[in-house]
Order: sequence, then structure tokens, then C-alpha cells
Amino acid sequence: MSGFNRFWAMRIGPTSQLLPKRGVIAAIALIVATIAVAVVSTGMGETNYSPIEVLKVLLGSGTEDQVLVIQTFRLPRIICALLVGLSLGAAGAIMQGVARNPLASPDILGITGGASVAAVAFLTLFETMSIQFLPFAAFLGSAVVSAILYGLAWKNGVTPMRLVLIGIGIKAIMAALTTTLIVKAPIYLTAKAMTWLTGSLYGTQWTDVIMLLPWTVVLLGLSMVFARNMNALQMGESIAAGIGSAVQRQQFVLILMCVGLSGAAVGIGGAIGFVALLAPHIAKQLVGPSFETMLPVSAVVGAFIVTSADLIGRVAFSPIDVPVGAITSAIGAPFFIYLLYKNS
Repeated sequence: MSGFNRFWAMRIGPTSQLLPKRGVIAAIALIVATIAVAVVSTGMGETNYSPIEVLKVLLGSGTEDQVLVIQTFRLPRIICALLVGLSLGAAGAIMQGVARNPLASPDILGITGGASVAAVAFLTLFETMSIQFLPFAAFLGSAVVSAILYGLAWKNGVTPMRLVLIGIGIKAIMAALTTTLIVKAPIYLTAKAMTWLTGSLYGTQWTDVIMLLPWTVVLLGLSMVFARNMNALQMGESIAAGIGSAVQRQQFVLILMCVGLSGAAVGIGGAIGFVALLAPHIAKQLVGPSFETMLPVSAVVGAFIVTSADLIGRVAFSPIDVPVGAITSAIGAPFFIYLLYKNS
């Protein structure tokens, strides 16, 4: 009986789930920490405001100057950081669940690379078009590359190993195409493309929030519904099929959700690397491997990482605004090397 005391039972309709108490407490602490970082980040900049002043503005009071700075200039960037992090964290968990590989993530498998090619092509070849179309171009690029990846990986079904190997090859091709576009572009366009490739939330507006919010909310909600199916996939395709799972259909739908989440996030925030790789591993340490709890916690971990990295990039190197992707890469690259060493 002592073992069951470490869990809380949660029932939703006909299904039930045992939640580890330690994991639930850790998840709540993580949510509180993410909100705290977001409030602190909103108050920090060229003009600093205390968390109390920020909360007053958010609750409808505060001076006219405070309302202008916080609601017009800073809050859209903070909300975009949260939404981008939520999307990347969830996309990474989905991809690792489908591929059954701890090294799998949208940026490792070339999905982000497809968005990068499309975005750089848009910035360097269609410079007269409105920048508002950039997120759509990035999303389209990730969708096209994902379709190519799935098509090449299909051979009487999609196996995780084949998906990962082909994805790594596609990533290399996308990197080569991106480099070619940058080399051939005029120097004044190259700087803009390189900023996007690093991953930056600079200049995000309420229109970006409105554009990203429905993708994050709808696809994150749908991924929760499919979380139990991902648990079945972890036992292997034959066992999952044996217990009634439509394996190929579920893999296809899950990959579509991963593409939607990562494509929308990358379209707004640029090619922010390693968040989708890091977040699922941290979430698994907090709440265990069950996707019904790990997937939402992975999304929150992603939001915490992106929001914290954006705060560090804005404040630690002031007056220079270091792109958030540079901070996440500095953290994520050593972790990726550690994972390679651990799984070798």
C-alpha cells in the first residue's frame, strides 16, 4: 500500500490516470516559476518596473506610460515566448514519442530546416513582399519537408529508425540549401536572414500573438487526446496493433500535429534550436515517461526555457539584444552531446 501513497488518482470520463505526487508538485512549481519569469521579464528593459507595477498594469491600473510600454511593446513578446515554448516543448515530446528515440526532435529531423529554407528564400528572394507573410512561408516550408520526410520514410509503414535516419539526411540537405541562399543574397539581406536563423522574438507584436495562439491551443489540446495512443506506441508497433491501435494512422496524425506546432512556433520565433530536444527529457525526469502527464509538462518546460532565455538575452548583455536561439543553443548543444554519449 505504501507504493500507492505516492500517487493521486485522476479520472476523466471513462479513463483514469495515476499521477505521481512528486511529479504533480514539480509541475505546479514549474508553472509558478514560468509565470514568475514572465512577470519579471515583462518589467525589465530600458525602463524597469517592479513585479507589483507589472501586475497592476495587467489588472487594468498603472500610469499611462506603464500601460504603453508594458502592454504595447513588452507583453506581446513575452506571450509569444510562452506560446513558442509551449509549442516546441509539445512538438518535441510528440516527435520523440512517434520515433521512440530520445534524440528525435523537429530541428534534428529537418522539419525546422524546411522552415529555415522557406524563410530565408522569402527574405532574400521576395524582399518586396510584406514581412507579415514570413510566418506563413516558414510554416509552408516545414509542412512540405515533413511530407517529403514521411513519404521517403514510408515502406509498408513508417518505422522509427527509418524516420530518424532519413530525417537527419534531410536536415543536412536543408542546411546546404539555406547556406547557398545566404551566400548568394546581398549583404543587407543576409543579416536579416541570419537573425531569423538564430531565432529571435525581437519585434513581435499582438498580430503575432493572435496568429500563434489558435495553433498552440488547438494542437496542444488535440495532442493531449492522443497522449494515451503514444503510450501504446512505446511498446512497439506490433504490440500496439495487437491491442487495437491503428498504428500508421496514429503516427500520421501525430506527425501532423508536430508539424503544426513546430511550424507555427518557428514561423513566429525563428529557428530556435534545442528546446524541442531538451524539454521532453526534463519533463520525463519530473513526472515519468507516461505521455498523459509528460506531454503537458514538456510544453510548460519549453515555455520556461524560451521565456528564461529571452530574459537572459535581453538583460544580461544589455544594450545588445542577444537572440533567444543563441541562448538555447548554448545550453542545448552540450546536452545533445551528452545524450549522444549516453545512448552510444
